[in-house]
Amino acid sequence: MRVCQILFFIFLGIQTQLLAQAYEDEYLEPINDPSAEGQRFFVEDLLDIAGYVPEKIKIYQTLPNKSRVFRVKLDSVNGGFVFVRWDKTKKENYVANKMIDPGVYYNLKAAKEIMRKQTDKANFTVDDVALQAPDQEPINSAELDELRAEFDLKNEEKRLEQEEAAVKQKSRRDRKENRKEKKEATPESQ
Repeated sequence: MRVCQILFFIFLGIQTQLLAQAYEDEYLEPINDPSAEGQRFFVEDLLDIAGYVPEKIKIYQTLPNKSRVFRVKLDSVNGGFVFVRWDKTKKENYVANKMIDPGVYYNLKAAKEIMRKQTDKANFTVDDVALQAPDQEPINSAELDELRAEFDLKNEEKRLEQEEAAVKQKSRRDRKENRKEKKEATPESQ
């Protein structure tokens, strides 16, 4: 009986050792996996981080130098193509096309920056400068404050114009009603 227990624990120890070796393998993240599956996961992760829920992602075309074009279907109406290339020097995947919707392109580039852990913030407020794609001209917080002030000024001007138009419209209606009342009052007295 004692021998069986010892053999069982030895066998259990060997199994644990073998399973532990399986987990020591290097895991390639989607950002630095040039295989077809790795790039597909890269596109899926980017879209997920950017807030899109793709219905279907499939390889549309395979190109030289570990580049692929993926056909992405977001819903029954929206979708497009995402061109993923492999950067040999940085050893990472990147989105190379600007032919897709600019909003989607910006969101994918910002999602890649988040994926690369360029920030240690867990969330952002409206006062923070947004993450920017590396191919965009950087905006600092002073420029952002200036743009926000211009936007607020334009909105205030619009609001004042609308109020003035509403006052004019009301005065026209009042004058029209006064004229109607005068017309109705005048024939009765005659």
